[in-house]
Amino acid sequence: MIEIGIDPILFNIGSLAIGWHGIFVILAVIVGIVVSLRLAKGDGIDRGIIYSIAPWAILGGILGARLFHVLDYLALYATDPVAMLRFWDGGLSIFGAILGGTLAVAIYARVSGLSLGHLADLIAPGLILAQAVGRIGCTINGDAYGTPTSLPWAFVYTHPNAAATTLLGVPGHPSPVYEIIWDLLVFALIWRLRGRIRPEGSLFLVYLSLYSFGRFFVSFLRGGEQAVLGPLHQAHIIALLVLAVCVPLLIYRMRRPRALAEPSVEGED
Repeated sequence: MIEIGIDPILFNIGSLAIGWHGIFVILAVIVGIVVSLRLAKGDGIDRGIIYSIAPWAILGGILGARLFHVLDYLALYATDPVAMLRFWDGGLSIFGAILGGTLAVAIYARVSGLSLGHLADLIAPGLILAQAVGRIGCTINGDAYGTPTSLPWAFVYTHPNAAATTLLGVPGHPSPVYEIIWDLLVFALIWRLRGRIRPEGSLFLVYLSLYSFGRFFVSFLRGGEQAVLGPLHQAHIIALLVLAVCVPLLIYRMRRPRALAEPSVEGED
C-alpha cells in the first residue's frame, strides 16, 4: 500500500486555508495558458487572443465547476444555500469546468467574430494537460479518493486533514492517478493529431470524446459519489451525454466535403 500522509493545507491566511489542491489548480491554469500560447505562436495567431480569452474561460470554468458540484449534492446545499457560493472550501466538478469554460469561449468567439473550431483545437492540448496537473492536487488532498481495494498500489490517506474522511486509513483505488495517466495518454494522442485532422473543431471533439470515455470507467472506482441513475453517478451521465453528442458530430463533420470546412481564425460569418 502507498501511504499519503501529507497535510493538504500548506498554510493559513487568517481564516483562509491555502492547500495543495488550490496550488495545483493555479498551476493547471498556467500550464493550459502556456501550452495554448505556444501553439498560437506556431499557428501564426495573435497571442493577445489567448490572453483575452483566458479570463473568460477561467470564470466560465469556475462557475460551471461549482454549478455541477452543487447540482450533484443539491440536497446537502438546500439546507445551507450560502455554502453554494463558498467554492474555495472545495467542491468543484471537472466536467463542469470543461463545459463551463467551453461555453465561455464559444460566447467570446461568437461575439469577437473568431472561428470557434480553430480556437477549440488550439486550446484542446493545453486543457487535457492542465487536467492532469490539477489531479495531482486531488491526489495529495484526497478529495477524489477511490473505492476500497486490496491492490498493492492502493492509496491510504492517514492525515486527519485529508478530504478522504470516510476512507481515512482504508486502502482505496488511486482514482486521480488513473485519471492522470489517461489524461496524459489523451494529450499524447491529440498532440500527434494536431494539423492532421479536419475540419476545424474536430481535434477538440476528439479530446472531449476520449476524456469522457476514460472518465466513465474511472468513475466506477471513485468513492463518495452519489448514484443518480441506478449505479451511475453524475459523471457517468455527463460522460455518456458528451459521447452521444461529440462522437456522431465528429463523424459527421469529418465526412463532410473539404469545401465545407470552417474558415480560419481570422473570422467567420
